[in-house]
This record gives sequence, C-alpha cells and structure tokens, in this order.
Amino acid sequence: MAFRTFRPAPWLAGVAALLALGACVPAQAQVAFPPQPSGVISLTTSATQEVTKDVLGVTFSTTREGADAQTVQAALRQALDTALNEARKIARPGAVEVQTGNFALYPRYTVPVKGGAAAISGWQGSAELQVQGKDVAAIAQLSGRITTLSLARVGYSLSREAREKVEGDVSARAIAAWRSKAGAMSQQFGYAGYSVREVSVTTNDAQQPMPMMMKATRESAAADSALPTEAGKEDVTATVSGSAQMTR
Repeated sequence: MAFRTFRPAPWLAGVAALLALGACVPAQAQVAFPPQPSGVISLTTSATQEVTKDVLGVTFSTTREGADAQTVQAALRQALDTALNEARKIARPGAVEVQTGNFALYPRYTVPVKGGAAAISGWQGSAELQVQGKDVAAIAQLSGRITTLSLARVGYSLSREAREKVEGDVSARAIAAWRSKAGAMSQQFGYAGYSVREVSVTTNDAQQPMPMMMKATRESAAADSALPTEAGKEDVTATVSGSAQMTR
C-alpha cells in the first residue's frame, strides 16, 4: 500500500506566519488608547439685541373664473399688468423691489354621476404681485392705488444690512461673556487660568416675516389711502459654545 506525503496549501502557510507574528507582539502594544483629558470644562454663553424690523413686504392677489381657459388667463394678465405698471412707478433698487408671484390656472370639474367620468365645467386662476423694501411710506401708499388686485398678506422683516450691523457687537458680547465665565469657573475649581481648546460662534438665522392676512375687499378700501402698518422688533442672538482647558 502506497503512502502520500501531506503538503499544506500555500495560503495555510501564510495564515500560520501571521498568527506567529501576532503572538510575538506585546499585549500592551495591541490596544493603545489616548489618555483622557482632565481639567476640561464645556461652556455656552449668548447675547441678544432687539432690533426694529426695517423691510415691509406686501403681497397683492386676485382670482378669476370663466368658462374657458383663455378668457380666465386674459383677465388675470390684464389685472396683473395694470397693478404691475402702478408698482413700477415707485420701484427703486434697495428701496422698493417689485416682482410677480404665483400665477396659476386650473380646471374645475363636475361631480361625476355613478358610472360616469368627471368633465371640465370651467376654469379658475389666480395671480400675485409682491412688493417689498425699506421705503415703507411709498409701499403703504401704493396699497391704495392698486385697484385690480386685493391685499393678501402684509409682513415686516429685518434686512441683511441691519442684521449684520448688530451681529458684530452681539458676537463680541457673547465672546466676552464666555471668556469671563471660563476664567471664573477655572478659579472656582482651584486653577489659576485656562486655555481655549475649541470654540464656535453662531448667530440666529433671519426669521421669516410674520404675515398679516388682509380680508378687506378692494371695494371697501378708499382710493389712495395708505396702509396702516407697525414694524415691530426682532431679536438678533449670538451663541458661543466650546471647551476650555483649565491650567495650574
């Protein structure tokens, strides 16, 4: 009876060599964790300043109905063009911005009878004109001169320029408060001072204007009458968050 010599596959030899190498590595070197920091505190401070809103936004709108789409669309275009021409008289870059808003046209359907299909019974559409800017008096007067569209929404917001004007001061106050708090807490823990590890400074995003819905119809509004408005205020807030290393 003949016997054959067993020869391991090449890949088994490679695995055995790796296992042998791993056995030679000291246990301490296999798992190494960085030392945990000590004497580190996390802090958050903020500062807020109230600012008067300086941008007035007004949205005019109208709806039309008719038997066919072309008639409704033509009526909407005429009403929008008339209002747009009036608004362009006061348009000035940086003071009064004018733009068209939503313009929609869609069919109306009859209620289908049992077993039947719905059919188009007419058409309905809507159009919008948006006016906003810092010239509040001009925009308020415009609301009384536009007669083909009705007031839909009115709201105030804070301009980017006004926000940026106070953000620097608010951020500086928040940073000063963070540094003062870090120093005070370090002393309370028995340390002589601190060094900044990491820190971030953020400000609140611009808020959407709060709209006021207008229900008065154009017939009830007096011609050339100015729209009464009140700007209100908005908070600009800066927040500082980070960690400090207390030092001896």
